Amino acid sequence: MPRRPEIAPQTFLAALPLFKSLGAAALGRLAAATTRRPLKRGERLFSKGDAVTGMYVVVYGEIRLLARSPGRGERLTGIVGAGRSFGEPVMFLERPAVVDAEAAGDALVLHLPKQAVFDEIERSPLFARRIIAGLSQRVEALVNELERQAMGGGRARLVDYLMRSAGGGPGPRIVALPAAKGAIASHLNLTPEHFSRLLRELADEGLVQVRGRNITVPDPKRLAAGGEPAPAAE
Repeated sequence: MPRRPEIAPQTFLAALPLFKSLGAAALGRLAAATTRRPLKRGERLFSKGDAVTGMYVVVYGEIRLLARSPGRGERLTGIVGAGRSFGEPVMFLERPAVVDAEAAGDALVLHLPKQAVFDEIERSPLFARRIIAGLSQRVEALVNELERQAMGGGRARLVDYLMRSAGGGPGPRIVALPAAKGAIASHLNLTPEHFSRLLRELADEGLVQVRGRNITVPDPKRLAAGGEPAPAAE
């Protein structure tokens, strides 16, 4: 695999909407406090209950956020891709982490210490508004996710998840599940057995092809139209 080019933290931060309001001096202060954290697939960044020391920004790769409990097992609560940040809510609340964060594949994240972030918020009202706007977008996304989980039946929720994960564009699409199937099932409010049965149904109908965690969608339009099975003929 070719070596990824090194990107200076200040250059990367300057390209993100969250930090565009900051001048060179402010970016320099944040970059000087930033540390790089390369991760291999499955490597844990932090665990539930750990002290939160700042916020994180993903340079490349994906970070999956997982809730684990004895009653429900492992549940995927979110995926953070390149250019996005995470960890701000518990950083501001100054509480321990409420989920585990681990790399879905090889990834690089930047850690911005909370005191450095707090100092720039004090200096820049525009930066503070950007932070608030980002948190507000997450609340909106959470509400939308709850609405999706309440929609239709389990098959409709699974098809919706696959369509969103496949992205736009015509032609075959490959969805690489970012976590174990049981965690995805819990995220969609399905039992693992129900999730597996629905996948088999979609595969039997030619709407998807399943190989491990990779799910190929040959024709996204057909899959979108197959969100619920057609009524049986009388």
